[in-house]
Amino acid sequence: MSKVLVLYYSSYGHVETLADAVAEGARAAGATVDVKRVPETAPAEVAKAAYFKLDQKAPVATVAELANYDAIVVGTPTRFGRISSQMAAFLDQAGGLWMSGALNGKVGGAFTSTASQHGGQETTLFSVITNLLHFGMTIVGLPYSHQGQMTLDEIVGGAPYGATTIAGGQGQRQPSAIELAGARHQGELIARTANKLFG
Repeated sequence: MSKVLVLYYSSYGHVETLADAVAEGARAAGATVDVKRVPETAPAEVAKAAYFKLDQKAPVATVAELANYDAIVVGTPTRFGRISSQMAAFLDQAGGLWMSGALNGKVGGAFTSTASQHGGQETTLFSVITNLLHFGMTIVGLPYSHQGQMTLDEIVGGAPYGATTIAGGQGQRQPSAIELAGARHQGELIARTANKLFG
């Protein structure tokens, strides 16, 4: 079976929660899954003053280990409609992997969190996907087989480009059941795709 990395950055825990759901879905498809985070680049005093969630259980990843996986699913909160600086700084160090083609043909996907419904979910997903395409990866999104993203009964995240959640302006909203189901579904589809290619 395939080996999947769920790689994320999360300031307040919303993307961390989605990452665990993506991993759950990938494991349900029979993949071996690791959940890792990228290093925090904000100074410790700034992170503490902003109440960042600094006790996350996932180990910190290194760029070199990305080549060891068949699939990499990248999660980041939005920063003004694009990838967070922490995730960008991490991926910017992967030039050696790009040069050697180490990620060519591997499976990739993206997920994100924004404060509001229209806070840049799709542009943030595309900013991640752009990186993954440059690495030569095959992208798996969140198709409408996850029909929850089409509900009109409640405010909900989700896009055909990847799983999303809406955190609220003060981070007061946690991922909903529908959003977590979407993350699990995307994780399962990514693992199934990797299983077919590498299993």
